[in-house]
Amino acid sequence: MKAVYFLKNGGPEVLQYGEQPDPIANEGQVVVDIHAASVNGADWKIRSGYHGPTQKFPHIPGRDFSGIVSAVGQGVTDIKTGDAVFGVVEASDDGCYAEKVAINAAIVTKKPAQLSHIEAAALGLIGLTAIVSIENALQVKAGQTVLVQGGAGGVASFGLQLAKHLGARVITTCSAANVDYVKSLGADQVIDYNKEDFTQVVKDCDAVFDTVGGEVAKNAFKVLKRGGRAAFINGPAPTSPHEDMASLKPDASRKRAHLDRIVQLVTSGAVKLPQITTYALADAAAAHRVSEGRHLRGKLVFKVRE
Repeated sequence: MKAVYFLKNGGPEVLQYGEQPDPIANEGQVVVDIHAASVNGADWKIRSGYHGPTQKFPHIPGRDFSGIVSAVGQGVTDIKTGDAVFGVVEASDDGCYAEKVAINAAIVTKKPAQLSHIEAAALGLIGLTAIVSIENALQVKAGQTVLVQGGAGGVASFGLQLAKHLGARVITTCSAANVDYVKSLGADQVIDYNKEDFTQVVKDCDAVFDTVGGEVAKNAFKVLKRGGRAAFINGPAPTSPHEDMASLKPDASRKRAHLDRIVQLVTSGAVKLPQITTYALADAAAAHRVSEGRHLRGKLVFKVRE
């Protein structure tokens, strides 16, 4: 199969496009012929060695995909050859920047007909992460006020819509270029982080969903009310300064139930699709340069095959 891989950690230039062995479906697994795969921030961090050196080469990046099942392993009864599915591989596996991937059947779900493969691939990891953060960790409820940091990004844009759907008042931060975009997703208040310090204009939030990290994450508690909850997905969760303010790292375990929740939210219209920019798989280095710039609106998706 054709795949994008790297043989050492480094910049986008270490990504290569060429032949790699086809995966096989072990017990409990399916092999999916990938039609589309998305780019996530985790991909360039793994490629660059941001979290430490990669342990095994060649390494094929990529965590979410959409495609057609081409092989079924022993013991799989609820997914069959020819099914259109999408999913997110286990964090320890990767492997979606390729024409094929092997994955446990229990963590894929059937792609709804109204979504293209490109659209479904764009939703997997961002939707799962937003759901476990907004619904499970933060337990957002109607009438609460929620601050979503970095609202134009993939995870945050899904998260702010989900919080709004649950009945919360949603505040978000973004650059001036993305103000209209996040407003179109339902944000009640938008803060241009280049012009305003969110700690000076926001207070008494019931929940903060931080997708930015760094100093921004550390300042989350300045706008959180006592008894509030903050969830962090970009780096470790900072220590809370108060016992009655929860600092949380959401559990992004792969489960079919999360994928089915994505389908329900998107097909019902509760959550709009992110803005999607497509690339050819061979152009992975260019996509990584955009992703690594960290000022992305929506999602980058590889069109792997027709």
